Amino acid sequence: MPRAFKPTDEQNAIIDAISGGGDLKIKAYAGAGKTSTLGLIAAHLSEKRGSYLAFNKEIADHARRSFPSNVSARTIHSLAYASVKSSLTARVNLPAEPPHDLAARYGLGPMHVPTVTGITVELTPFELGRMVFDGLGRFCRSAQELPESLHIPVDEKIDTDAARWLRETLLPYVKKLWNESISPNGRSAIAPDVYLKVWAQAQPRIDADFILFDEAQDSDGVMLATLALQRHAQVIYVGDPYQQIYEWRGAVNAMDQIHAAERALTESFRFGPTFAALASRLLSMLGERTPIRGQENIGSIMVEDPGVSPPVDAILCRKNVTAIWQLAAGVEAGHKAAIRMTPMEIVAFAEGAENLLAGNRAFKPMAFSLFESWKDAQSFAATPFGRDLQPIVRIVDELGTAFLRDLARRVTPESQADYVISTVHRAKGLQWKRARITNDFRFKTEGGRFMLDEDEMRLLYVAVTRAQHVLDISELREDLLRLFASRKHGLSGTPLTYSTRKP
Repeated sequence: MPRAFKPTDEQNAIIDAISGGGDLKIKAYAGAGKTSTLGLIAAHLSEKRGSYLAFNKEIADHARRSFPSNVSARTIHSLAYASVKSSLTARVNLPAEPPHDLAARYGLGPMHVPTVTGITVELTPFELGRMVFDGLGRFCRSAQELPESLHIPVDEKIDTDAARWLRETLLPYVKKLWNESISPNGRSAIAPDVYLKVWAQAQPRIDADFILFDEAQDSDGVMLATLALQRHAQVIYVGDPYQQIYEWRGAVNAMDQIHAAERALTESFRFGPTFAALASRLLSMLGERTPIRGQENIGSIMVEDPGVSPPVDAILCRKNVTAIWQLAAGVEAGHKAAIRMTPMEIVAFAEGAENLLAGNRAFKPMAFSLFESWKDAQSFAATPFGRDLQPIVRIVDELGTAFLRDLARRVTPESQADYVISTVHRAKGLQWKRARITNDFRFKTEGGRFMLDEDEMRLLYVAVTRAQHVLDISELREDLLRLFASRKHGLSGTPLTYSTRKP
């Protein structure tokens, strides 16, 4: 840690709380010095054995290089891998059973269900098998002891009552797959989440005096349940409850469920007061009373005028299809654009559209699931339920699938690009000097009030806290004004326009 580093009052309060013993949860806003705080904690507890737990190997490797020698840095999966029987972990490397083969083995034939638009569609054995696999994955990441119907994900295009029936119908097959997965005589492939669940159900003891659990807001129920068992150790949970954006994979908001003393890091070192004020308005609409504070010495310029187009380092989108649309617009304009998406993900949209155009079902990407023809995709995209699909439908209709395939070959590496295009999910944890946010968020009017659901609001909060100096919200401005007005909030001050001066 640099010699010039001086802990803030909030960081000192955290160290005092750590000294008092007992578990602690730290609510750390975007850019609020979480990493330096974890370093302070590790240094303060230098005479004790610590364990830093991360969600992926890259983060764990980075932490291993930055923490003192008394702290081991690992992923939770690596702890589980080292503790369960090798006969189980060896099955991770076996070829996975295709979903349609699983469905055939279980005797699952096609099912017909109504959609939210009133059309009846056929769920193929492939789709049913995939739902069973996904249901097992969600169960393994949950705190429940046995699979439940709530673990089975159903496409949002399916009618609510039909979705409920479908979950109940498939639940016995998820239970059967779980029993096969943990059987000592099992020979089929398993996902890493299976051995994690097996390890958690054995009530393991993590060998450490204190545990630093990072990005706690994104933790799964199985992780929370395992950490709750570590009564011998002081557990420090660190995260931002308003950056919890993984409900779609079964994540729970740990910061609401952890019963421990709480301290906060509310001062962001990423941006100035202007961006902090916008982020704080969103936080207030999520029920947060404590605003985020920016740095007076950081120049932060908000661009609200749609007629002004400042250069940016990143374009942030809510959906993959919007990101592809932005890539197409950039490439056609002669820009060297990068995208945080693999070429195969882009090609998958071309292949899916080609299948539908030929009158065949498309099982990839998920955005095209349940359509039986390209006309179905066009019709759905024209409804309020399907507006997320509009950009990709427009590309195929106006430019063809060959354009998508060519687009995948014209992506520029990030290191050589003019800017990078990313979904908000893939931008989490990152920052750029200058960023623009597209307006593909699901604003809606309900009960006469203009609003965003909480999960959408959290996504928007993550988006507006990625920029350091220039934040272009021109596409969002009118909807933000309506949103704030609906809660008697307003954008204070005069409109902020882009300036050529360097922040």
